[in-house]
Amino acid sequence: MTMGAGWYLRRLSRMGPREIGGRVGDTVRRRRWRSAPPDCPDVTGARFTAVLPAGAIAAVPPDAAKRLVAEADRLMAGHAEFFGVDRDDLIDPDWWYDPKTGRRAPSGYAFDVPYRDEDAVGDVKQIWEPSRHQYLTRLAAAYAVTGDERYAERVAEHLRSWWAANAPLRGVHWVSGIELGIRLLSWVWIRRLLDGWPGAAALFEDNPVARNQIWHHQRWLAAFPSRGSSANNHVIAEAAGQSAAACAFGWFPESARWRAEALRSLDRHLRANTFLSGLNRELATEYHGLVLELGLAAVAEADAAGVPVPATVRLVLLRMTDALAAVVDNRLRPPRQGDADDGHGLVVDGAGTDRWGSLLATGDAVFGRLDWWPEVTGTDVRTPLLAALVRPYAEKGTARPASRPAHFADAGMTVLRGPEEIWCRCDGGPHGFLSIAAHAHADALSVEVRHDGVDVLADPGTYCYHGQPEWRRYFRSTLGHNTLQLDGGDQSVSGGPFLWTRHARSRVLAVDTSGTLDGGTVSWCAEHDGYRPSVHRRRVELTSVTRELRVVDEVRGPRREVRLAFHLGPEITADLVGNRAVLTWTRDGEDRSAVLDLPGRLSWRAHRGETEPPLGWYSAGFGRREPTTTLVGTGSADGTEKYVTVLGFRGQGA
Repeated sequence: MTMGAGWYLRRLSRMGPREIGGRVGDTVRRRRWRSAPPDCPDVTGARFTAVLPAGAIAAVPPDAAKRLVAEADRLMAGHAEFFGVDRDDLIDPDWWYDPKTGRRAPSGYAFDVPYRDEDAVGDVKQIWEPSRHQYLTRLAAAYAVTGDERYAERVAEHLRSWWAANAPLRGVHWVSGIELGIRLLSWVWIRRLLDGWPGAAALFEDNPVARNQIWHHQRWLAAFPSRGSSANNHVIAEAAGQSAAACAFGWFPESARWRAEALRSLDRHLRANTFLSGLNRELATEYHGLVLELGLAAVAEADAAGVPVPATVRLVLLRMTDALAAVVDNRLRPPRQGDADDGHGLVVDGAGTDRWGSLLATGDAVFGRLDWWPEVTGTDVRTPLLAALVRPYAEKGTARPASRPAHFADAGMTVLRGPEEIWCRCDGGPHGFLSIAAHAHADALSVEVRHDGVDVLADPGTYCYHGQPEWRRYFRSTLGHNTLQLDGGDQSVSGGPFLWTRHARSRVLAVDTSGTLDGGTVSWCAEHDGYRPSVHRRRVELTSVTRELRVVDEVRGPRREVRLAFHLGPEITADLVGNRAVLTWTRDGEDRSAVLDLPGRLSWRAHRGETEPPLGWYSAGFGRREPTTTLVGTGSADGTEKYVTVLGFRGQGA
């Protein structure tokens, strides 16, 4: 999928003079870099000293090590899954091959590769993901916990293969800074985890090819940082990878400068990417996790090297960790808000390890848990390794929430909690982050409801970015979320797959969560003007005694066609008769049920797995989708209309 001139003109209109100047300089530099890249500076006496402290590997819990080794053995057999596509060719991978489309990316100068054009390149994320080398960090970790040299030898084979196939500035793997940054971070951890292997030094510091790759990766990141409207999680990955490499591989004349600049960038952009409440400004939960992982990994390298870290970096990471602890449900699942692409900052664990539990466990080790934090019962490999490197946070007088926050005013997120682990997220926040709101969805006033961790009213997820524009539009559309649509349009109008041309401005009017403690009623009310001149107002009330969630939608303005959508989770079976739907599902072998009474003024239909146009889909992870049931009510609003929906949960086993 290519983007026309109109898309670039609209994006240009959202850039300030500084960003435009920087991008012009980038263009000039790219043209100048077409000539043969310079040689890496001569390095003598390079050593790797950022090793794990004694006892760090021994602190890895046995069950976490067992999961890791099982995953490593699967990788050794050549098997892996990336974004829902199974691969069996990882014994000797083709680094430019996309198994999803069967295409190979073209060769040539990196900045000439049309990486967004799936017809020319294939699905670029399928090509990029293995080259983040996070499956190699798993193999290296398996070596560290077992001492089995087969894992180390496979890592060495694949790194030498990748370096040979991807000379500096040649091909698709030299296009995107986030890929270079995460790859550097992986290389640092691979070298650390292979430290006991006799071939480690020959693979890295004594290897001129490795040094050349490490130097050119850092030279690229120093020259082409993400700027302005692109400086979201990408720039965090770039700064984290650059600072980590400059700390652990500080062998080059530029290392001190690169390290200082990267840490300044990390500090500045972490603060810019994060609300004061601790939630990520992109309003995309998975990117909250990615940025938190990247920040912790960067701090670990600085602490291991004895390099001072700006105090605000640790403060932001602390706030992010407390915010994560505040918003997860009873199964430690955070909201499914905004875009997600299964991106991770540092991977050393096997399949089945809970990402969010791992982050909270690391937060406990580094910052200390608060009394209201949820209990984390799982184990992981990453926490003891990071905790062995990161200096515990010991700032005096740092204000942390005395009780579990429910309302995040700056992010417009409110979490209502009821009995039997009823959890409801209400969205009244700003539309994404930066001028293009790249990872936002048109989901103002949407709700997301779970019962004991099961999606009942579900956020549908993301599914894709490039190559399938119709599916991309659906998964980020207003109709694709649990909210109200007028005249068949989105609250925010898209000017391309990553560009919004009109934003819905939301305003939270009232929040009352005092009933959480005494089992009463908690409520939220907000409105938005994305359908100007009409206004959509929504009130949500959760009453503990009756176990009922009441949603009242009010439309004020001229006559408009209305569609009200409720997307059920994939585990939910629905029996719709008229305007009443009986919902059933099973949790831990026990039958559960609820009744959804829908507004009688609308005509209701159930949709499931429809493709033209898409409706009735759920994406559990990037590149994956499955049919689910979506209930859509249609009608019209004239003047002031109210639509009342009541979701009543029955007792367990009913």
